[in-house]
Parts: sequence; C-alpha cells; structure tokens
Amino acid sequence: MLEDGKLYLGTSRNPDDSINKGEYLDLRYANRHGLITGATGTGKTVTLQILAESFSNAGVPVFCADVKGDLSGIAAIGETKDFLEKRAKTIGLDPYVYQEFPVIFWDLFGDKGHRVRTTISEMGPLLLARLMDMSDAQEGVLNIAFKLADENGLPLLDLKDLRSLLSYMAGETEKLSAMYGNISKQSLATIQRGLLVLEQQGAEHFFGEPALKIADIMRTTNDGRGAISVLAADKLMMNPRLYATFLLWLLSELFEELPEVGDADKPRLVFFFDEAHLLFDEAPKVLIDRVEQVVRLIRSKGIGVFFVTQNPLDVPETVLSQLGNRVQHALRAYTPREQKAVKVAAETFRPNPAFDCFVAITQLGVGEALVSTLAAKGVPSMVERTLIRPPSSRLGPISEPERAKVMAVSPVAGQYDEDLDRDSAFEMLQRRAEEAAKAEETERRREEEDDEKEQPESRRWTLPGYGDDDDGDGRSGRTSPKRRKTSKSRPGYKRQTVTEAAIKSMARSAASSLGRALVRGILGSLKKGF
Repeated sequence: MLEDGKLYLGTSRNPDDSINKGEYLDLRYANRHGLITGATGTGKTVTLQILAESFSNAGVPVFCADVKGDLSGIAAIGETKDFLEKRAKTIGLDPYVYQEFPVIFWDLFGDKGHRVRTTISEMGPLLLARLMDMSDAQEGVLNIAFKLADENGLPLLDLKDLRSLLSYMAGETEKLSAMYGNISKQSLATIQRGLLVLEQQGAEHFFGEPALKIADIMRTTNDGRGAISVLAADKLMMNPRLYATFLLWLLSELFEELPEVGDADKPRLVFFFDEAHLLFDEAPKVLIDRVEQVVRLIRSKGIGVFFVTQNPLDVPETVLSQLGNRVQHALRAYTPREQKAVKVAAETFRPNPAFDCFVAITQLGVGEALVSTLAAKGVPSMVERTLIRPPSSRLGPISEPERAKVMAVSPVAGQYDEDLDRDSAFEMLQRRAEEAAKAEETERRREEEDDEKEQPESRRWTLPGYGDDDDGDGRSGRTSPKRRKTSKSRPGYKRQTVTEAAIKSMARSAASSLGRALVRGILGSLKKGF
C-alpha cells in the first residue's frame, strides 16, 4: 500500500463505492504548497494530523498551529477505536500501526508550551503596522522610527523600546521631519495608544528575548524523524490578528533566513497555516502582494506551505494559484456565497469524467475528500473521491500531565522559558539622557560659580560723592563698567528634563550618524542568514 518517496493520504473510490486506488502526495512536490478546505466538522484537522505524521516519518520537520486544542494528541500513541479500525480495513491499510511522534509544544503565553518570542526589530514595520491596523500616514511614521533605530544602532526588542523611541521622536518632530519626511505628533500619539492596546491584549508576551531560532523548529530526531512543532493557539485565537501576524512573521523569517536549495527530494520544512482566512481578512493589497511573493519564492528554499481554511474563497486568487496540492472536504451550499464557493472549489480541480465535482463536494461524508496532488513533472492529478486514512497517533487532545512530560524531555527545554532583558533602545536612550543631564548640570553649576565670584562687588552699597561711584577718570555718579558687570540674568530658567536631554543627544546622534541601516526583506523582517 505504501510507496517510497510518497505520502499515503487514503484510498479513492469508484462511483459505485468500490475501492479504486491509493492516493499519494509525492514528497518531491510537497514544496509546491497545498490547500485543505472544508466546512466545520468534516475532517480538516484529521487530514492535517495525518499529513504531519507522514512528513515526520519521512524525516521532514513540521510546524502547525493547534487552534482547537485537539491536535496535541499527535504526541501520544494512538488508541484502538472501532471506527478507525473499520476505516483502515475499508481502504486496505494493512498493517495499521499506532505511533507517537516527536513533538515540541510552543505557546506565546508559556502556558501550554515553550515560550516563543520575537523582537520588535525582527518583526519589522510592515507586519507591526498590520498588527495595529495603522493608516498609511501612521505606517509611514513607524517606518521612520525603524529607520532611525537601524541607523543609530538602537535595538528595538520589546514594547518599551519602541515607546521610548516614539517619545524621543515626539519631542523632535521638526528636526526629524526635515531629515526623514513629515512626522505628526497626532500619528505618534495614535501609535503609542495602539501599543498600549497591544500590551493589554497580551502582545508583551510575544515581543522580547530570547527570540525564537528558526533552527529549533527544523529539528530531526536521532532516528531520522522530523520534529513536529505544535503551537498552542486556543488562547491566541482570542486575538486573531496577533495569531495571523505571528504566523506570517514566522513564514517571513523562514523566507529571509534559509538559503536557496532548488528542487530537492523532500522539503526542509512543511508549514501549516490553520484558519488561513485570518491572514487575508481586511489585509491591505500591498501585504497580500508580498504574501503572494513569499509563497511563490519560498518553494526554492525547500519550504512547503499548506493553508487550512473552511472556504476556498478565503484565499486570494493570486495565492490560490500557487497551491498545487488540494484536499477538499465537504462544503455546504445553502447560500449564494456558499454555492459560489462550491463552484470555485470544483473548478480548481482537474476534472474527472467519472463524477461531477460540484455535486460530489456537497455529498462528501466525514473523513472523505476530493484529492488532487501534483504527479509526474508537476502536473495535477485527476481529482479523486478519497477516504482519508486514519491517524496513527491519538485522535483528540492529551492530558496536562502528558503535555508536561513531553515538554520536560523537549530538546529546547529551558532555552526559552526565562525572559531576557538586555541592553536595548530603552536603556540606551535613558543612558544618553542621564549623560546629557549631567553635562547640563555641570554647565549650570559652572555658570553659578562664575556668578558668585562677581556678585560681592556688584552688590556693595554706594553713596554719591564718597568715591565708590568713581569710574576711575575722576567723574562721580557713574559706576565703572567692571562694577556694572553682575551675574547673568536668566529669568525663567528651567532645568532641562531627562527626556529633553535625551532628545538633544539623540538629535545630534541622528544628524551625524554614519551607521548603516540594517537590511530588511520583503515583509520587513531582518535579513540575518541561516
């Protein structure tokens, strides 16, 4: 039943329900990306699970999000169930072997997995603007902030770093506007409020160090299996935009860091983007264009991307056209939009004269799908009505003690669990402010000391005709120029605040900076090299 270099997805059936043949995904074409669609409860998550299992056994690392919490069962050995055994017998899967798989659990909040973070600087202005739903003007100001930080060697690691930089910019808008373009205080204030909202939504858990190393989601075990990285996303889904932005950032990091490998016998990593519609909902066209560009080019880095969503219409046509491997579970056609979705799904398959795709999509049972994968020379295979194979790992979630046990023996245990707050923009600006304030204080004291030396003579009492008012040329009633010299009058003098001192220091630094701006990629992420 199994074939070398191919992943067994299930067995197709003839129109009379008799068994037809096994359906496979060729590993050579897994980096041509894929799409898994279907209504709620039709089996999309199980399809994702069996694909992750198959890739792992083939030595390919996997990254996927566990949106509902039931994908965690992939870390435990499967349990015998009558309906699973019946499906295995029906499709001719013999032997049907139960397995557990090497899993690394991740969680932005650190509750159900190892902490996963990135820095503000690594995320870049484009994705951060998307996360905060900024206007064009606000995004322009944010780009200036990143350029200023890059040119002046100010690491933006967490939210307080970016806030401190924006505070500096608010005090020096005129000078910076002349250097970089218009910067309005209103835009800066709106961005600051947006950062506060992000913090209240839990984004402070995401931004910081130690940042995730891409190599840690591309691990293989000693026995040659690929590690399956499972992101706990049930809590994260309470902020859908943060969820979508995080996965898009991770995809961007893979694209920017990994070298070109061309067409290989199998992918270096397969990335499953569950609830993919969240990535494209209300996204600006420039972002969609760049996502399309990343999806099109990341194939040569050896990365396969599978979008998982309910409706094919959730994915823009420009991206949909890049997805060569399709698994279509049942769709309902009760409304005009749903009927359009069924029609679109049916038309994207290479037709099979044995049945009508449009009708079949509405009649598929649970765990059944229309399958078309790339075959010889990358040509899509004829669509087949397929019974998806049962998973080898547990169907459903694992318990908390089981999760804790998996995390305890994880290859990254202890690497990401403690926060690291190293010297960054916040500390650097604060230090510059203190130095500038000290210099200002030293200058003020020097001036006061000079004044005190002059004040004794200038404050003496004088009486006309008694010589003190003699200017040295025999005339009385006028004071000498030397005597008239008194302390410098400084009405309204106000000591410079720490923030103001930082502003002046940073302005001088920015004006004379010869540093090189960091290089950023398509989605604004830093280019670092793998």
